Amino acid sequence: MELSQSKTAVDEAPGAAPVPEYTYRPSLLGAPFTFRLTEQGLAYQAGRRSGVVPYRDIGRIRLSFKPASMQSRRFLAEIWAGGAPKLQIVSSTWKSMMEQVRQDKDYSAFLTELHRRLAAAGAAPRYERGSVPLLYWPGIVLFAAVGLALAALAVRGLQSGTYAGAAFVAAFLALFLWQGGNFFRFNKPGLYRADDLPRDLVP
Repeated sequence: MELSQSKTAVDEAPGAAPVPEYTYRPSLLGAPFTFRLTEQGLAYQAGRRSGVVPYRDIGRIRLSFKPASMQSRRFLAEIWAGGAPKLQIVSSTWKSMMEQVRQDKDYSAFLTELHRRLAAAGAAPRYERGSVPLLYWPGIVLFAAVGLALAALAVRGLQSGTYAGAAFVAAFLALFLWQGGNFFRFNKPGLYRADDLPRDLVP
């Protein structure tokens, strides 16, 4: 079973300008989430929830890297606005029972246009990137501690002559450093400007 992917919509009225649209499916069986950039604001249809958020009402946006079990390169935009639920735009979509596909190009184009319209409307949200600092820095300390413990375990295995075990721990350590390193590298907390999006988070 395959599911539809992101598309660009055009108003049905003759001569109407294209309306940027982004669609993704957050789960295999759930309804797709659709976002549109209209003249009135950011329109959303997320399951049973729908509405239009005026650009000036958007108070905060956070861009981050959120890998998933079936998609290791996955990005997330979170949007907070008064009178609306938190909106989440994800760079991948479920395609089948065993596959999530990336939509980097459409995701990047939609977010770039959203930021352009926010600036044009005179909106002044807080533009954040990465993880929440209170979670990020303790996570860095824990990541380093676990990495050192695994390295010490591999060395101890070599010293005791248990080479197979040491090789297994070393392989696990390499995978841990690669995946964890990418997560912390992309998710370093900070701020950005609407006219200078972080390209490591908007691929």
